[in-house]
Formats: sequence, structure tokens, C-alpha cells
Amino acid sequence: MAGDPYQELGVSKGASADEIKKAFRKLAKELHPDKNPGDKAAEERFKRITAAFDLLGDAEKRAKYDRGEIDADGREQFRGFGGAQGGRPGGGGFSGFGFGGRGEGGPGGRASFDDIDLEEIFGAFGGGGRSAGRGFGGGRGQDVRATLDISLEDAIAGTTRRIQFSDGRMLDVAIPKGAADGQTIRLKGQGAPGRGGQAGDALIELRIQPHPVFKRDGADLTMDLPVSVPDAVLGGKIQVPTPEGAVMMTIPKGSNSGKVLRLKGRGAYANGRRGDLMARLVVTLPEAPDDELVRFATEWRERRPYKPGR
Repeated sequence: MAGDPYQELGVSKGASADEIKKAFRKLAKELHPDKNPGDKAAEERFKRITAAFDLLGDAEKRAKYDRGEIDADGREQFRGFGGAQGGRPGGGGFSGFGFGGRGEGGPGGRASFDDIDLEEIFGAFGGGGRSAGRGFGGGRGQDVRATLDISLEDAIAGTTRRIQFSDGRMLDVAIPKGAADGQTIRLKGQGAPGRGGQAGDALIELRIQPHPVFKRDGADLTMDLPVSVPDAVLGGKIQVPTPEGAVMMTIPKGSNSGKVLRLKGRGAYANGRRGDLMARLVVTLPEAPDDELVRFATEWRERRPYKPGR
């Protein structure tokens, strides 16, 4: 992850656009690889200041960073992404993603170097002025990155999400069956536009949102399954939620809280395999007081006392 762009350029958060340009110009002259052949540290620092100016040199992206809407890498965080299953148009979407037009390269897109004298910076390093300057803006456009929040159900079953870019373009993104948290989908040619070359790609990182019922344990899913006192004592069949819908499960007679029952092949995916759903039984008393149950428990305790675990 990139560091703070203001610190990389050595300017304050209140720095003017001109101060940012001057700071970048000065550092670019000092750190250019042609001036520091073989110096890996200088090369890495050169990349960092370029990325920092890429962000702070664009007024819109700088404002988004200052508001906390994107991070130092230019990533936007999307909740309620606005996609619709099955490719049906949804609301919201990539509003503000900024893939269209100069100065709106979106996350990872390029700032405008047009008003910086690249001849001054690069002319002394061979290749000559604008030709060397094309290392910044020429050729293929930059890749852009963003995260897409998806549900656990969508990750398991796969789906199509329709996203909308800030320039109005609509695009259907196929979420593969068994998608993993952190998996990246590459959308060819949907990144920042190139200058005389092809556009970059959009790299969409999938982020599986926490589920209110299931927790992930590798490929397996775990959950707490409430069970009534009669079902725990006598056994029975009860409905159990799964990512694909409810199924019936048999509760063995005499089940205690903490007993774990397994549903094969009803879990998540990891390393190409489908895991299991592990249901931990939680014996649950009625919410409202039950006089008959109280009388039964009182008589039972008097006639057949026992001390579990002792």
C-alpha cells in the first residue's frame, strides 16, 4: 500500500497546486532513474513520488483522498455497489469512479502532466524532453483498481453484477461461482485511457461481506443453530438455513448444546473445493415463562438430581 502522498512529496495538506507541482518537479529531477543508474532505492522512491503526484496533481482525486473516499493507492470503497443479479440494471454503482476523460482517471488513473515542463525534468537524461516524458503519459493507459462488496451467497453461487461508470457506461461483471475473498477480476480495456495507446484495465477486487448467520472457516461455514428443548430431548427434524436456502436436518435424540452437526457440501469454496456447513446446536428455552416447564424441571431436579460436567 502506498504511503501518505503529502509526505512522499514533502508538502503539507494545505499546499497549493503550484507548491505540489514544484515539489514533484524538484524530486523527479533528483530521483530519475537515468540520474541514478542501478540505485533501486531511488527508483522505488521515484515511483512513489510519481504515484503521489498522480493523486495530488488531480484536483478531483485529491479532494476524494482528503475526504477519505479513496486511499493513497486510489482505491474507492464501494458498499451497496448497485449491481443487480442476473445482469439487471441496479441503482448507484460506480458513481464517482471516474474512468472517463482526462483528469478523471479514477483510482490509479493519471493526473495531468500537461502543465509541467517535462523537457526541464527529463531533457537532461537522454531520450529528449517529450519523448522521455511519454514514460508518464504515453502508450497504454494505467490500470485502475477498486473493491466490490458482494454477499456470501453471490460468492458461492456466482452471479452477474451490472456496474455503472461515472461517464454513463454500463458493464456486466461476471462473478464466478466459488469466488474467493480478495479475488481480483480484470476488465480488459476499462481502465484509464491511454495517450496514443490502448486503455488500461480495471482491476476489481472482490470483498465478501460478513454474514449475519454464517462464519467462514476456510472452505467450511459455521453457524449457531437454536434447538428447542423438546427437539433436543426427543430428537426431530428442523429447518436449517444454508447459502442456497433452507434444508431439513435430523437432530439426534438427547442432543446437548455445543454438539456440532455437519451438512456435507453446503459450505463455501476454498482452493477449488466446496466445504461443509457445521451447525453448532444451542438448546434454547422458550422466550416467555412456561409454568408447566417450570413444574416439570422442579420435580425432575427433586427426583433425579444431576450435575453436568462434575
